[in-house]
Amino acid sequence: MAPRPRTELRHPLSLSVIHILLALADGARHGYAIKQEVEDRSGGEVRLGPGTLYEAVQRLEDAGYIEETDADEDPANAQEAQRRYYKLTSVGWSVLRTEMRHLARIVDHARSIPRLRRADL
Repeated sequence: MAPRPRTELRHPLSLSVIHILLALADGARHGYAIKQEVEDRSGGEVRLGPGTLYEAVQRLEDAGYIEETDADEDPANAQEAQRRYYKLTSVGWSVLRTEMRHLARIVDHARSIPRLRRADL
């Protein structure tokens, strides 16, 4: 069977996709662990439903930004053995760095606007 052609993702990436990449920056994770990390890191403000999460994971894998990998430890049970773990590829790291620079420029610009700095808004 021929490999699938690479998917081209539109940039800048959506915030949900950026959150998924950031969750994988700490190491390989399975889908539910990615979901939990995103919710924890965002203070519960970003919640990824299963459709959003797994569709994004598939697109990221098709684009070559992430890849399936083995779990760090032996599975404790049958459910864990069935989980698919993902990690960032070198391309994924590069894309994540580029997206972070892009977001940093946006935040820097926002901080330069006096009205946005006022506490009464």
